[in-house]
Amino acid sequence: MDENTILKKVNSIFIEVLDDQSILLNEYTKAEDVEAWDSLNHIQMITAIEKHFKIRFELNELLNFTNVGDLCRGILKKLN
Repeated sequence: MDENTILKKVNSIFIEVLDDQSILLNEYTKAEDVEAWDSLNHIQMITAIEKHFKIRFELNELLNFTNVGDLCRGILKKLN
């Protein structure tokens, strides 16, 4: 699996969790770029991502993600 494939799946998870078909993420997308991406939805998205990819993030990993690209690279690292 590559980063682009992961980004597409993460995008679909965001659409599902936030119930917004217009979301189109890229590697530079940050929370402030997505209207409904608040702290509660963030937890729900991370939980859905962990469940889908069958991974678990440590708190310090999550705190170091600054954008969607960091998140996708974190997922890729866990999968390899």
